[in-house]
Amino acid sequence: MPQRPSAPPPGPKNRRPGPVMPNSWILLVMLATGVVGMVVFSGFGSGHVIDYSDFLKLVQQKHVGKVTIHGKNLVVGEIRKENVDDPQVKELKISRGKFASKLPETNDQARLVAEWLAKDPTIKVSWEDDGAWIGQMFTIWLPLLLILGIAFLFLTRMRDPLGGGFLSNYIKSPAKRYEKNKGRVTFDDVADMENAKSELQEVVDFLRSPEKFQRLGAQVPKGVLLVGPPGTGKTLLARAVAGEAGVPFYSISGSEFIQMFVGVGASRVRDMFKTAKENSPCLLFIDEIDAVGRMRGAGVGGGSDEREQTLNQILSEMDGFLPTEMVIVLAATNRPDVLDSALLRPGRFDRHVTIDRPTWQGRLAILKVHTRNKPLADDINLEGIARKMIGMTGADLRNLTNEAALLATREGKSKIDRVDFERAADRVLIGPKREEVLTPEDKKRTAYHEAGHALVTWLVPESDRPLKVSIVPRGQSLGVNISVPDEERYHRGQDYFKARLVMTMGGRAADRLVYGQPYAGAESDLKQATRLARYMVTHWGMSDRLGPMSFRVGEEHVFLGKEIQEPKDFSEGTANIIDEEVQKLLREADDTAYQLLRDNRADLDKIADALLQREELQREEIEELLKKNPNVRDGQPTDEIMAPMAPAAPQ
Repeated sequence: MPQRPSAPPPGPKNRRPGPVMPNSWILLVMLATGVVGMVVFSGFGSGHVIDYSDFLKLVQQKHVGKVTIHGKNLVVGEIRKENVDDPQVKELKISRGKFASKLPETNDQARLVAEWLAKDPTIKVSWEDDGAWIGQMFTIWLPLLLILGIAFLFLTRMRDPLGGGFLSNYIKSPAKRYEKNKGRVTFDDVADMENAKSELQEVVDFLRSPEKFQRLGAQVPKGVLLVGPPGTGKTLLARAVAGEAGVPFYSISGSEFIQMFVGVGASRVRDMFKTAKENSPCLLFIDEIDAVGRMRGAGVGGGSDEREQTLNQILSEMDGFLPTEMVIVLAATNRPDVLDSALLRPGRFDRHVTIDRPTWQGRLAILKVHTRNKPLADDINLEGIARKMIGMTGADLRNLTNEAALLATREGKSKIDRVDFERAADRVLIGPKREEVLTPEDKKRTAYHEAGHALVTWLVPESDRPLKVSIVPRGQSLGVNISVPDEERYHRGQDYFKARLVMTMGGRAADRLVYGQPYAGAESDLKQATRLARYMVTHWGMSDRLGPMSFRVGEEHVFLGKEIQEPKDFSEGTANIIDEEVQKLLREADDTAYQLLRDNRADLDKIADALLQREELQREEIEELLKKNPNVRDGQPTDEIMAPMAPAAPQ
């Protein structure tokens, strides 16, 4: 769609004159006078200009000490010091003993010099060509002219500090414009997200042909809020909307509005919307809008807070007394819960589009997009990779393919194979390998700890199956156990979370069983298990004593957009019961994990020995080790394993 001609600049009648500084011209005149004085008194210049006949008289009377011929038409001379006060010299008004004279038009300068020497043989004659004279002009006068120009610019631009002076870098909107012909992105470049693209298709249709909607009195949404976890493609989708509509696209981050000066954010908002109106129809994209759109009245400073003034200006521009037409605002955030309610109401952000993590079909489509320019080996199964990478976003998958390409490049391969993707997945999920040498005893303890996690995960029916177990130090851990579900689930019950608690306690239970004591290396497991158990009790109503109730636990920070003091909705007695229920869940999980490992000690030793030999085990290798277990048939635990267990041995 061709762009509408931009609005003409405001005329003289509409332009508000800024307050002129009364001292600006005085300062300018003083500066110019000083520069001229420097030139006059610095001794530079050719002095007083006299006639050539007077010059010859001075030479004949031997008053001239030396002369310099510049080019073909100019001679510059100096009066001898003893003759400066001579009446004839003063009569010619020669000041400071320097003068200049124009030579007669002749091509024979040698004859002129011979005449001078005949009259005064002691005179000194020298030449300077035109290039030296021009160079001297540039080295002296050009810097002076630059100083005058800079001073004039500086003084005139200080006339209106809030209307284009030296503060213009602060009040001008830093929004970046992306032209439709440069790096154009369309919906074809955005894999998956079909629901989000269908929601935004109406915006595209309106920008292409607004008359179709206006014919029936329909109004396009003023704003569209894209909500989703980081890396799900919110910014890419916004650029695709602009690419599909073929209109200018302005992008800015919410944090770019805020500066050290009060009122700068509101000025930037005004400038941004003014630019958008002049180039309408267009799209404005505000990334991370939660940086400026948090709830008002919650931060430090109250209504005079700079962030709140900026938010008020955004609210006014989007739907105030002068509503913006043909300018659609797209915004993205991963914290919609902290946004101000006035920003979310109809008339401002009318439509909320949720962009969630992709399913395995979406991950497969994203992998195809990011590998279309990469040579893949025949053993690559993108569908298998997509099914395993549960929970990964589009940015994660892009990073995965890039890491695989880098690993293949380091080894000089011509194609990316399956091993490269496996190593890239390890690097992305659990971090790069650490060059750390463990003692044999520490390595054995790590092997039993990770074997405890893997075996408990395998034995509990409701738990996710282990994908990979490793005792190679990575990131901040000495070992890792990756467990992913066989399929994506959206409804999880109490049994699943109890199984996760048992799996999390498996490493600590193995330490107690093998070495008779827990180790400090289980700190991360305890934090994860405690947080999960507290959520089960306080948020999901999975406690028999408390029943189906949800409690507000913890206080939100003031800078997250909430009040710093929120009263608890339960008593101290209830708080004690919550603590007791959390302790009960954790003790039961710890006892269950200990009992499972004690009853299957032989399998625990098998997995630990295999880890010590190979350092890493895949799911298939774990199946091979456990297939002879009488309690496991075809990889599925029997009902006897999950039967009521006796209390575990004391620690």
